Amino acid sequence: MATSTAMPQSAIVYGACPHDCPDTCSMIVTVENGRAARVAGNPDHPFTKGTLCGKVSDYLDRVYSPDRLLYPMRRVGAKGSGQFERISWDTALDEICDRFKQIIQDYGSEAVLPCSYLGHEGLLNGLTVGDPFFNRLGATVSERTFCASCSSAAYLMTCGPTHGTDPDTFVHSRYIIVWGCNVLTTNVHLWSFIQEARKRGAKLVVIDPVRNRTAQKADWHIPIRPGTDGALALAMMHLIVNNDWVDADYIERYTTGYAELKQHVQQYSPKWASEVTGIPVQDIVTLTREYATTPPAVIRLGVALEKQAGGGQGIRAICCLPALIGAWRYLGGGILQAPLWPFPIRWEAAHHPEFIRPGTRVVNLWQLGAVLTGELLLEPPIKALFVYNSNPVSQSAEQSKTLAGLMRDDLFTIVSEQFMTDTARYADILLPAATQVEHLDLMFSWGHTYVTLNNPAIAPLGEAVANTELFRRLAVKMGFEDECFKLSDEALAMQILDWSAPVMQGIDMELLKQKGYAKLKIDLVPHAEGNFPTPSGKCEFVASEPVSTNFVVSAFRQGFEEYEPGQTLPLLPTYIPPRETVQSNPELARRYPLKLLSIKPHQFLNSCFANLPKHRKLEGEFNVVIHPSDAAKRGIESGQKVKIFNDRGAFQTVALVKDITQPGIVVAPLGHWRAFNQNNNTLNAATSSTFTDMGHAATVGDTLIEVAAIS
Repeated sequence: MATSTAMPQSAIVYGACPHDCPDTCSMIVTVENGRAARVAGNPDHPFTKGTLCGKVSDYLDRVYSPDRLLYPMRRVGAKGSGQFERISWDTALDEICDRFKQIIQDYGSEAVLPCSYLGHEGLLNGLTVGDPFFNRLGATVSERTFCASCSSAAYLMTCGPTHGTDPDTFVHSRYIIVWGCNVLTTNVHLWSFIQEARKRGAKLVVIDPVRNRTAQKADWHIPIRPGTDGALALAMMHLIVNNDWVDADYIERYTTGYAELKQHVQQYSPKWASEVTGIPVQDIVTLTREYATTPPAVIRLGVALEKQAGGGQGIRAICCLPALIGAWRYLGGGILQAPLWPFPIRWEAAHHPEFIRPGTRVVNLWQLGAVLTGELLLEPPIKALFVYNSNPVSQSAEQSKTLAGLMRDDLFTIVSEQFMTDTARYADILLPAATQVEHLDLMFSWGHTYVTLNNPAIAPLGEAVANTELFRRLAVKMGFEDECFKLSDEALAMQILDWSAPVMQGIDMELLKQKGYAKLKIDLVPHAEGNFPTPSGKCEFVASEPVSTNFVVSAFRQGFEEYEPGQTLPLLPTYIPPRETVQSNPELARRYPLKLLSIKPHQFLNSCFANLPKHRKLEGEFNVVIHPSDAAKRGIESGQKVKIFNDRGAFQTVALVKDITQPGIVVAPLGHWRAFNQNNNTLNAATSSTFTDMGHAATVGDTLIEVAAIS
């Protein structure tokens, strides 16, 4: 059962940020008389360097918030009313398991659906913590591809599961392209490495539709039309091969498919790309020449690039660029996607796929609204929903459908949470979840190559429990006797990593307890002589194996899963335009002529922190940014209340008239709660539940809307 740990009265405890962020900061928690008194960055960590972002530097506001959920509760008011009464853990677990057993008897186990994502990123309490329980139960398998599945599928098709360019080496780069990533908001610790490179003479180029905080500080901001990044990358390849800016030796020795690629990209001229992307021809030529002739050149890929109909093919094209110019030869050259791949995680020990019964259905959580309302017809229908590490009302597409589904009288909903989120308000049973300073965890990273240990600093407040303990308790109540449900947290930590892997040489649990972190033993110039972990061992301009639209990178593992056959993807990177544009859908564009983009707010992380007073004050009220020309056409002034709408739904907020976007683009921040928007919808009311071209990622950036002033 649960590990019992005696908490120190006065101590310094090593911790780690739990959030879905590439920086995965090493933290130090100061404990005084059993209470966490201070959270600070670990000054010894080479990447995070003793600083925490503005969100986590005030993490104890979250831990000790008067709004924390600290006891199990049962709904007593109408669904959505937020009215609950306190009950005991035994009562809560009995009610959950009794309802599960009855639902399974009446409808079958697939009528139960777990709903989770990366509200916690730990290897113990994060993405896969509930999988053993629900797989053992026989529940519907939830496919969780909100973020990075498309990007990862494209990257793996081209380069394989490699960490690529280590972010620590960016100081050696001389030409840095930040492509679709607002580093200063979402990857802040990389900024110091970029700045050091600039002091040494590097040029920073930001390619992004929005003049965000990073673009404003760049040497060159290139505004691009949303969803056309693949067109730019293909035109860059056209210029590189036709101007002989290639590294012929590198191509000959360490790549496959160059002859086919060279012929293929002839159709993607700079003139064509200029018409598609909105970037002047001369800028495309200048960018390409500078990138191809200024070694070491590196690209930082942003996840935002994938969130379009053709996001995967666009990323495939970008991933081909470093091999064409031989950028991989150099320290500080290449591409940084998500360097999580070398972490030796035993995913099978994390989610126990052996429990999954053959033929068990799979439901993608991006389509949760359609699933719960019955629009996506399932047999049996979903009768129980268990939400943890997630706030789907805020984060899933077609928000109105999700709300309508949660209002169903015949849907039994359990939510494990730290706060009364927009989703928690609809729970039948509400369970209190521990915060990061209250439990043990191991953290990998998708932004650097350090493994980090989070030690429990204080005992959980009230009756809150770690996710690991929650599912241990549920397993006992359901009568599951499997060994995996009896392991302590530390035993789980010892199982979930391959401590004998070469990258873990010299790293053990004792070292992590003493130091808090350790860098994986990796090659800092991994592809100077090829050695790509692809089927061919080379960078694959032409994919060596056919891949289908239904392949997804499962739970960040180093490979693909396909639950049902899909269409075969082109073996060469190919431009796929957005679905919602004047060119692709002129009738839709006539009614909804503006493109809606979601951006990460500075003070929130997904929907985390959006309820805390200090963070809300610093972030400001929910708003949309509209270009002055678009505002003038609609009689909209800055500060005016507006309605943003399309056929899928609508939300209301305040307009900010600024020229940080291009005409035709409206920008809204992700993560705000309905509870703080007068219970009005937020931006996911308008987003589509369709998928990208590969990896089943969410097309949140492929959304047409209209904006109207509210008098």
